[in-house]
Amino acid sequence: MASGLRRAKIVATLGPATDREGEMEKMILAGLDVVRINMSHGEPEEHIGRANRVRELAEKYDRQVGVLVDLQGPKIRITRFRDGFIMLKEGDKFALDNNVDKYEGNQNEVGLTYKNLPYDCKAGNRLLLDDGRIVMDVDSVEGERVNCTVVVGGKLSNNKGINLMGGGLSAAALTEKDKEDILTAAKINCDYLALSFPRSAEDVEECRALAEKAGLFCSIVSKVERAEAVADDFTLDGIILASDVIMIARGDLGVEVGDAQLPALQKKMIKRARQLNRVTITATQMMETMIDNAIPTRAEVFDVANAVMDGTDAVMLSGETAVGHSPSLVIKTMGEICREAEKSRSTRESTHRIDESFTAVDETIAMAAMYAANHFNVSCIAALTESGNTPLLMSRISSGIPIVALTPHLATRRKVTMYRGVYPSTVDYTGLTDEEVQTSIINQLKYRNIVKSGDTMLITRGQARGAMGGTNQLEIVKVP
Repeated sequence: MASGLRRAKIVATLGPATDREGEMEKMILAGLDVVRINMSHGEPEEHIGRANRVRELAEKYDRQVGVLVDLQGPKIRITRFRDGFIMLKEGDKFALDNNVDKYEGNQNEVGLTYKNLPYDCKAGNRLLLDDGRIVMDVDSVEGERVNCTVVVGGKLSNNKGINLMGGGLSAAALTEKDKEDILTAAKINCDYLALSFPRSAEDVEECRALAEKAGLFCSIVSKVERAEAVADDFTLDGIILASDVIMIARGDLGVEVGDAQLPALQKKMIKRARQLNRVTITATQMMETMIDNAIPTRAEVFDVANAVMDGTDAVMLSGETAVGHSPSLVIKTMGEICREAEKSRSTRESTHRIDESFTAVDETIAMAAMYAANHFNVSCIAALTESGNTPLLMSRISSGIPIVALTPHLATRRKVTMYRGVYPSTVDYTGLTDEEVQTSIINQLKYRNIVKSGDTMLITRGQARGAMGGTNQLEIVKVP
């Protein structure tokens, strides 16, 4: 692959660890592509300050770093215990009750932040608390009280989450807090907005409408983490098509469907999203042990590598960078794993849409460019783009050839930071002839060591500059 560029992108969560002096600079230099701002923690001013800091440093180091704002979603949790925690053992009777004071949980019962739980479950259901570490079977529901028997015990502490095995909780995907946080996301002018717990395409469409009402026209990420979202192909396809990106959020999803189902679901979602020309992020516990340790486990190495070989666009870090010992080291290590995985032949071969007809000119040019690149000795594809759509379409095809998205628009450059194998670059073609634009592109790519004299490269562009969806030309160029 030209210039040793890493194709899979790295998303890293911001937090106290990334606020340490000089850490964010080291993260950007280590290869960070997109930052995640988690709205579950912190205040709006803090989030805005971090986003501004990221963009200042990215500009300083001539990098493009995307900003993803992750909405909290509904808090389906217990309240607090009088003594901070309790110990449960198998066979214990325990109740979840709306009428228990939020600070007065005890060995027998605890309150709920999610008031609909007694109406969403019934005898015979299984509840999973604290990411599935505590398991309870529902014996009966009496008014606002859910009576349970402990199946798997252990320590249960304040504010732990609740999942219903198989899904079925009625909580709306967008809360009042989320709607306020969308206004903060608009002030940040984020590139990606992540919706937690969508159950259907309608949830995604509501999120997009609220964002646009706030003046935020960004890409929408759907976090697939409810059993209902993967219950059937029709629902999953609807969510994928309504979104720009899907995040395979393996924490809550694993609790709801069972961890054993996750590997097959991950592969299915990555494959389906690519077929539907959407982007994927694989998330949750990818390098978890590096919160405290300087090296990952071999299982974590395999996890990251397998996601890359499955075709994910991006791999995501959560606590590893937000509160970890060395965020920049985690990014560097993850980047090395991605590069090694990308040497696999399977990551460079594709049958994507090989038996299908194309419906648009820009799509036809994108597919033709990738077919030519994969079957001809091409060093690079340079795509002049307004919206980023042509590079997106190209990136759905597995390849080892870098795709450089050349655009005058800052928003487009930031958006393509998530696309696998796509690298943003600035072009200003004001007042230039086609020949002058071509010379400018080649000089820029030579300067960045993506091509060298004697290489063959492809250039895609539109005849009408400045027109969205106007790519209609493909050129094969010898680098002078």
